[in-house]
Amino acid sequence: MTVTETRRVYVGLGSNIEPASNIRAALGLLEKRFGALECSRVYRSEAVGFEGAPFLNLVVTFETSEGWVALKAALEAIEDACGRDRSAPRYSSRTLDADLLLYGTLCRDAPEGPRLPHPGILSDAFVLAPLAEIAPDLRHPESDRRYADLWAAYDKSGLKLRPVRFDFRRADAEAQA
Repeated sequence: MTVTETRRVYVGLGSNIEPASNIRAALGLLEKRFGALECSRVYRSEAVGFEGAPFLNLVVTFETSEGWVALKAALEAIEDACGRDRSAPRYSSRTLDADLLLYGTLCRDAPEGPRLPHPGILSDAFVLAPLAEIAPDLRHPESDRRYADLWAAYDKSGLKLRPVRFDFRRADAEAQA
């Protein structure tokens, strides 16, 4: 008998093209594949690195026994199911971004596959704020600092990020400020 190890993973979701419906679709696909999800609040942020509509962002966490390669492939398939255009420039509007932020405590910086922990955790408010909300006492695998402390120390001057009301159940409801 083999014992399959499970890991807690954290995934950042973001969208600025039909964001409410694409976020809901992604959550449904994640839940169908991985089971119970825990979600942060949804945050509205300005597009970073290009002119575009505001994004809706959140962080989702769940347990999985899948390896990081299979998990990354599953996230890309969910992006594709939500209409992600992979030929678009890196900094452009998108139906869905599903970024693997944390895979247990795995740290990796290799040319193939994702860098873990995701570098956006330390640089992007739209990643760090919902992560600090959902896992305030969890520690960054490299710095060993709590996410709540990282968020408290984050330079928030000029920050254009705010939580929004979001009905996770209704397909026809849009996020409200």
